[in-house]
Amino acid sequence: MQVSEYFSDRQTCIEYLIAARWGEAVRCAFCNHDKVYTLTGKNKRFKCAKCLRHFSATKGTVLENSPISLQKWFISIYLSLSNKKGISSVQLAKHIDVTQKTAWYMLHRIRAMMRIKAINRKISGLIQIDETFCGGKNKNRPWHKKVKYSQGRSFKDKTPVLGLLDSNGQIRTFVVPDTKAITLKPIIYKTIEKGSIIVTDEWKAYNGLSKDYTHFIVDHSRKQYVNENGFTTNSLEGAWSHLKRMIIGVYHKTSRKHLHRYCDEFTFKYNTRTMSDTERFDFAFQTVKGRLKHRDLVAA
Repeated sequence: MQVSEYFSDRQTCIEYLIAARWGEAVRCAFCNHDKVYTLTGKNKRFKCAKCLRHFSATKGTVLENSPISLQKWFISIYLSLSNKKGISSVQLAKHIDVTQKTAWYMLHRIRAMMRIKAINRKISGLIQIDETFCGGKNKNRPWHKKVKYSQGRSFKDKTPVLGLLDSNGQIRTFVVPDTKAITLKPIIYKTIEKGSIIVTDEWKAYNGLSKDYTHFIVDHSRKQYVNENGFTTNSLEGAWSHLKRMIIGVYHKTSRKHLHRYCDEFTFKYNTRTMSDTERFDFAFQTVKGRLKHRDLVAA
């Protein structure tokens, strides 16, 4: 109620968006030049002194060229961010009075806001590494939807996700085509500083990492969950339970095509779990740039 009351008009939304994007000094949405003129008129627009192009506060953001009012957008963003497991497109459509297809597209654009921007520096310290499979259990499917010869770590109906959890409780997720060493190791080497301590399970793809890292193994096949040195992957296993609950409890099903977007949502919420809803809302608008077009979303 407080969010809907505060963002009750377009002008308030625009002012908030300007402050979140640029702070006190507006910069060109095209060339990033710092000298910008404010144009007169009902809808607040700007003109760059360098490239002379006109733009608004929504230019280059997930809100650009949307027929949906900014008030509905802000309410939708708050609902998506404040619900730990997310909100379904069906439920959001009822809340803001749009069609389910529109709500589905809006939620994917909001997930684009949640996408954690690539960090140039590598992570170091104590890193837990593990992979999980999304797609549901074959035994739980009705007879006409069962997949033959699919069980456990099958790629026929499941998609693997690699996770790296550092000692600060920050997670990075990567949707991968398989869990072979040739797939996982390049991600590990690209993301983790050599010399770091890594903890994994006994999966054979991690063999050989001890050449560049201090590698500890927790042998889950022997019902070992804390090894003799006191290392564990339990924190990352707990994080996976949040991802699975989000998919099973709210979205029910995710396709391979869009799974990385749901992982972006999970990653953002997990890494901001200590923030209040208001702080998370403000933080999300710091990465509001990056328009997601419908043709790019549905492209094969």
